[in-house]
Amino acid sequence: MFAYTAYNLRIHSEFLFPELIPCEVAQQPDVVISLREISQLETETADGANKLLAFLELENSTAGRFLVESGRKIVVEPDAGIDEDLLRPCILGPIFAVLLRQRSHLVLHASSIAINNEAVAFLGNSGWGKSTLANAFYNQGYSLLTDDVMAIQVEGDRPITFPSFPQVKLLPDAAASLGYDFETLTLIHAGIAKRNNRLEQGFSQTVLPIKRIYVLENAAATHNEIQSLSPQNALLELVRHSRGTDLLTTPEFVSSHLRQCASLVKNVSICRLKRKPSLDVLPELVKLIEEDIAQTGFINDNKQLIASA
Repeated sequence: MFAYTAYNLRIHSEFLFPELIPCEVAQQPDVVISLREISQLETETADGANKLLAFLELENSTAGRFLVESGRKIVVEPDAGIDEDLLRPCILGPIFAVLLRQRSHLVLHASSIAINNEAVAFLGNSGWGKSTLANAFYNQGYSLLTDDVMAIQVEGDRPITFPSFPQVKLLPDAAASLGYDFETLTLIHAGIAKRNNRLEQGFSQTVLPIKRIYVLENAAATHNEIQSLSPQNALLELVRHSRGTDLLTTPEFVSSHLRQCASLVKNVSICRLKRKPSLDVLPELVKLIEEDIAQTGFINDNKQLIASA
């Protein structure tokens, strides 16, 4: 049995997860990950909510069956011949998103960094540059918080986010633009274009309040620009870029998800980030966001910050 920590949780696992931070074996783990056959009783009593049975698909087949129960247990029943290197991204991605949702967290498709003891997040779909931008900030001395799966607790005085684990996934061109030799990065699997950039230092393990969320725009812009979003558009983007909502579809989880998104809109500044279509502008984007964060208070509805040409 291996012991790890992620998202402020103590995890016991029958799987080896090189991505996660090892810790001492705890007598009372928060999460247990098992590798075994899912029983007929477990299948029959799955309710699609706090006892979810999921089938995850790869390109030409399924990865196996996954049982996620009460935010505390993950049972993995792999299909015959499936490589563990393919299972790990499934577990740490969509399956962990479900587990975190069961633990009453809002889970966003976002990467985040720490600036002045507050979390700053980049929201968007796969391939839109979240990890690349987070890694660009890391290269400037900022700490990474999350990559791809961001868990948020919206209750309380301020929404907070939980650190995940110290790595980002990069494509070859992004790795080169950030100064890495792609071939030296950790191979995920032969069939996956991205590789893991595992960070040996500069990873924050502190739960932090959220300062600002930038929604990445998947369209080329003539200049780099930060625009405020109306509450309605901010809510739409949060719903659009949430994780676990395609698997947890019961009325209870749907209504809870909408309430959490609405609460986040009320308490966190959410902006749109437009970008020139070039990785060469990463230093400009870092500077633009640094200047934006340095301003006190939230961005008002009429403010726009535009990088100089």
